[in-house]
Amino acid sequence: MNNHSVTKSIALEKAPVNEPTKRTAILDAALNLFVERTYDGTAMPLVAERAGVGAGTIYRYFENKEALVNALYRRCQADLAYRIIDSVPLGLPSRHTFHHIWQGLCDFAREEPEASAFLEMHHHDLYLEPESLEYRNRIRKMAYDVITEGQAKGEMRAGPPFLLAFLVTGAYIGLLKAARERGEVLTDDMITLAEDSVWKMLEA
Repeated sequence: MNNHSVTKSIALEKAPVNEPTKRTAILDAALNLFVERTYDGTAMPLVAERAGVGAGTIYRYFENKEALVNALYRRCQADLAYRIIDSVPLGLPSRHTFHHIWQGLCDFAREEPEASAFLEMHHHDLYLEPESLEYRNRIRKMAYDVITEGQAKGEMRAGPPFLLAFLVTGAYIGLLKAARERGEVLTDDMITLAEDSVWKMLEA
């Protein structure tokens, strides 16, 4: 698996450094509001107000709310993909590879809590465009490839890679929800305990 080629194909979609400041402000405001009020509960004028731009200005960058949520989804997925794919060194034992992926996921959750919550809320919505879903599918393919490689080396248990990958995803989302519902911040000890427990589910 060529992790770095996958990373490049996603990272190039990230916002350029010279992205218009107003567009960035609109995306930031939308992220905050979609997490706070949900997508359906957020009107475009409210996004414009939160972003500090005129009500008509927002439509110079995004045709409608669906275009806005898709652009935001792609930005968040690109950030996540960059962290977990670029962090995976090649040629390491599966246990070490899993550590890098798990740590990348948890770092993203701790450093970008709104983006993490947003992706959790919008991972299957019907208004997501094929291009947006492709970002998610690239990450899934990376996970399937890692599991397939681990199985071929006898380091990960047999079974459909998609099933094992979704078990890991479920454990990760459960960890985030448990911490959020209890009002706790994810600590290194919590992350390590969860990582060790999930790995036991994967190892051969």
